[in-house]
Amino acid sequence: MRGFVAMVAMVVLAGCGGGARSVNGDVAKACVASGRDAANRSLCSCVQQVANQSLSAADQRRAAGFFDDPDSAQETRISDRSSDETFWTRYRAFADRAAASCG
Repeated sequence: MRGFVAMVAMVVLAGCGGGARSVNGDVAKACVASGRDAANRSLCSCVQQVANQSLSAADQRRAAGFFDDPDSAQETRISDRSSDETFWTRYRAFADRAAASCG
């Protein structure tokens, strides 16, 4: 399952691109700091733009934490708590939108 979470993150990262952009926002900063080969300022800014349209500020902070701790993403995904389930639904919609919008 950890592989699934990593795959979602890589789809989001691989699907975005574009011109040079500033890196502002929790998701973009976590993306740049992740050290992943696909992560660059343009891509991470693209993902942040989609996050701004798709997720609340609290959701963005939580999603940013997944870059440092993919196990927490997995724990959220499999959680039976209704708040985790509704967050994961929003997060997946964000990830799908970022992959489609930033390509």
